Amino acid sequence: MNFSAQLSIEQQFKLKVLQEQVQSLDKEQAQEYLLEMFRQMMVKDNLVKHLLKDA
Repeated sequence: MNFSAQLSIEQQFKLKVLQEQVQSLDKEQAQEYLLEMFRQMMVKDNLVKHLLKDA
């Protein structure tokens, strides 16, 4: 696996906490959460592209 694709210990912990939290969501809540996560990932991608363009 590419080193940049590996998670730090802190990230692994956060992922485990998130896993426990989402297990209690119903289907509609899970779908809303997933869509919001993807939206935030796209915003982050746009920010990174903008920062790299200006660098």
